Amino acid sequence: MNRYALLLIAAMLLVGSNVGIGKSIVASVPVPLFALLRFVIALLVLWPLFRLAKMRQVARGEWINLFLQAFFGTFGFTLLMLNGVARTSAVAAGVITSTIPAVVALFSWLFLKEKPSGRAFASIALAIAGVLVINVAQSGDAYADGSAGSLTGNLMVLGAVCCESLYVILSRRLTQTLPAIDICAYTHGIGFVLMLPFGAASFVAFDWRGVEPLTWALVLWYGLSASIFSFWLWMKGIRHVDGSLAGVFCAVLPIAAAIYGIAFLGERPSFAHGIALACVVAGIGLASMKTRAAVSVAE
Repeated sequence: MNRYALLLIAAMLLVGSNVGIGKSIVASVPVPLFALLRFVIALLVLWPLFRLAKMRQVARGEWINLFLQAFFGTFGFTLLMLNGVARTSAVAAGVITSTIPAVVALFSWLFLKEKPSGRAFASIALAIAGVLVINVAQSGDAYADGSAGSLTGNLMVLGAVCCESLYVILSRRLTQTLPAIDICAYTHGIGFVLMLPFGAASFVAFDWRGVEPLTWALVLWYGLSASIFSFWLWMKGIRHVDGSLAGVFCAVLPIAAAIYGIAFLGERPSFAHGIALACVVAGIGLASMKTRAAVSVAE
């Protein structure tokens, strides 16, 4: 497996684990405030990258792309996903996020004219099969105790899936002309401006003393991993992977969320978990083989 595939996998592992972490945080911190704090944490780290002389060199079309990527990939995804997981079950959210590879492949076909090859179709099918197996198994356990998902929450998570898919497409285009770390800084600066009106009221009215220190530690980790670590890893890897195949690596997201639940939330692993993981790993392997061939030709 080449280094670009490993970068994408690492990025999605962080994003997937953040689904569970985010659900824990919104239990005690309002979503608008939490979302705003994510951008504040990111900007405190990325602030040295905002140099006017360098920013003037960014073309107008690139700024438009940066705004769209920030709107969908940071602002829209954050609000929709956090509000969604706060209103629906983790199982329902996992089922919906399992559609990311298919949506990315569809968007790549529509917007980038990258018709998936036979290998890409096979790898996407394996990834979807894997996440469907694990989510169907979990849904059976969840609904056995009478819990049910919210339609509003499910629609919000579906909207987050579409935002993430558009983010994948836009990031592939932008990494061809701008450094990944600069894209990270600029999109989070734009995201902060977009999020400020939503989080300002909560920032003033919130009772900060009622939150445990562990929760604030999780907020800090979420801000760093979601805004910087996973973002940088994804941007570095996506430059060398076709958009249609990039969607396969998004299938790691729900698997990572399931692993987090097993390790930290006391969920018991089952045979279905093993089947799902095997399917996803096989799909990633196919995608990586395709990527390796492309990179070797380019080099």
